[in-house]
Amino acid sequence: MNEITGRIREIFKNSHKSQADLARCLEVTPAYIWKLLNKDDAVPSERLINDICEKFHIRKEWLLNGTGDPEQPLDRQDEIAKLTADLFKGQKNSFKERLILALSRLDESEWEVLEEIVEEIVKEKD
Repeated sequence: MNEITGRIREIFKNSHKSQADLARCLEVTPAYIWKLLNKDDAVPSERLINDICEKFHIRKEWLLNGTGDPEQPLDRQDEIAKLTADLFKGQKNSFKERLILALSRLDESEWEVLEEIVEEIVKEKD
């Protein structure tokens, strides 16, 4: 068994979900989950690795290399990477996609105005 598959098995075991529940959660077939749990030569797809990290809040660095804390909170770069990954998995022309596209087109003065708006929203919540 490769080390990644061993860590995936650990995640699945700790989730206390059935194989059917894992399959539904990760949008794969139950047979694929069974293979990962029972075949030592099973190799997870890149998509499955990304989905496991997202759904189980596992750091990809730990899953791939075994380094660091598996459940370490996401840092800013991880959060941005997750949002970006979600954009590519989501529907075309989704709100997230339109928002990111609009933000990408802002010039410096528009970023300053946006920052002021966000600061006002945060003040109102406090």
